[in-house]
Formats: sequence, C-alpha cells, structure tokens
Amino acid sequence: MQRYLGEKVCMATSRIVYNGDLRCSLEHLRSGSVIRSDAPIDNQGLGEDFSPTDLTASSLGACMLTIMGIKARDQGLDIQGARCDVTKTMLDGPRRIGKIRVQIEMPSSVPEDKRKVLEMVAKNCPVALSLSSDIEQQVEFTYI
Repeated sequence: MQRYLGEKVCMATSRIVYNGDLRCSLEHLRSGSVIRSDAPIDNQGLGEDFSPTDLTASSLGACMLTIMGIKARDQGLDIQGARCDVTKTMLDGPRRIGKIRVQIEMPSSVPEDKRKVLEMVAKNCPVALSLSSDIEQQVEFTYI
C-alpha cells in the first residue's frame, strides 16, 4: 500500500491485526517488530498490554527523548540514561485523552547553557505538534 505526500512516496508503516477479545497485534513492517495492545480495564479490557491511548501518550515521551537525543548528539552531548514517566488522563463524553504529563529526568552533566535548547526541542517534537490542542501537555524537566 502506497500513499503520496506531495511527490514523496510513503510506504505503509505498520500492519495491525485484531486478535479478538479487544486485543490487537501491531507489526512494524520495516523491522518486523511486534507489540500488542489491549483495551484498558476501565473500558472493558484486561489491561494486560498498552492500550491504544497508552501508546499515544507513550509516543509523546519517546518522541521527546528521541528528538533531544538528536539535538544533544549534534551538540556533542551525551544524554544516555535520560528517562521520562508519562501519565495519561482520560476524559468522558466522548472518551478521549484530556491530558498527558511527561516528567523528564535528564543527566545533571548537561551544561546549564544547553538545557533550554533541549527542553524547547522536546516540547516541539513531531508528536507534540501532531496532537490535538485539546490535549493538555504538561512537561516537566529535572536534572539528576
């Protein structure tokens, strides 16, 4: 399956199969990597894997760390060991993500004069810019 974005050809990214019992298998077509999703306990599932909205929220944190890693590498910095905790808050009527809180812990070895740049690129990562403005994004940085 191909889609066209301007003149650039885009191949399918993933194939998703519904396995029954509110569970899916998601295959990354380029690598063959597979993850599973499950409906959350509060929405008729068993909550034994990431829910689709968990994946959305987690993608925000992963994108922030990845884009900071790119910027850090470009600046000759090493942020290996940086991590984040992601908390998703759901709303009803209709059911949707209302807030994603990302608490990022960065190595204290990152120089003070480089921190604001890394924080800015994180807050402007592709996932952050792709999410609806109706979703509150609360991002906090700690240097440990």
